[in-house]
Amino acid sequence: MILSAPEITRRLDRNCIVGNLVITPYSSECQQPASYDLRANGDVHLPKGTCTLVPTLEWVELPKDIAGTLRCRSSFGRRGVLLGAGFIDPGFRGQLTLCLTNLGSDDIIIHKNERLVQIIFHEVRESAQCYSGRYQDSHGAVEAK
Repeated sequence: MILSAPEITRRLDRNCIVGNLVITPYSSECQQPASYDLRANGDVHLPKGTCTLVPTLEWVELPKDIAGTLRCRSSFGRRGVLLGAGFIDPGFRGQLTLCLTNLGSDDIIIHKNERLVQIIFHEVRESAQCYSGRYQDSHGAVEAK
């Protein structure tokens, strides 16, 4: 099941009994009907023909019953930007490192706070295990480990 905007908002509430979802800083302008737009942590130059690692502004924490899928926003897709590596396991916490490849014909400038990708939240049933990998508690753009 994909979480709707009301369910995302409910899960962000610190009093939620099921398990807290954390998005910091949260902006209601980024809330979509069935996703949330994540923003760039700073100004970034995406040269054509290259892959660039871009950290999100948001710190995200997923409880053990929510996973996330990342999708490039269509406004960037129309300019030739592709997103690689787009799944977040339950239990992950940290800033996300986006792998953005510019296949377009022009260099692209991304500005701080610009909405880049959508995170779609999925319910995970009967989850017993949480992410504890090497990218836990990431800050900034994190190279492959």
